[in-house]
Amino acid sequence: MNNKSQLAGFAKRGDFEYFLKELCGAEYLHEPILSPPKDVLDAYRKKELSWEDYERRFVAILDERKVEEAVDKEIFDVPTVLLCSEPEADNCHRRLVAEYLCGKWGDVRIVHL
Repeated sequence: MNNKSQLAGFAKRGDFEYFLKELCGAEYLHEPILSPPKDVLDAYRKKELSWEDYERRFVAILDERKVEEAVDKEIFDVPTVLLCSEPEADNCHRRLVAEYLCGKWGDVRIVHL
């Protein structure tokens, strides 16, 4: 999700940080390394890439970025939520990130809300 976009509504970065802290006592951390590159996401949205091709490319990008080393694993010691604009996990980068990290770290419990 573009957390600065007008389409983000109440989920704009500043608003979201405020709501999380005030309502849940939670911290917001923006990790662009976990997001798909704009060109790959755009190609999928324009149907130039099938979901299967998008998935393969994005997982390869996560591997190239070595996100399992770049992201502090300790932030996952408490319940952590990955956000995306997709309503379901089936065709969503948050599922791919969670599964990737689970495969690398081995002890990630994934719950789709």
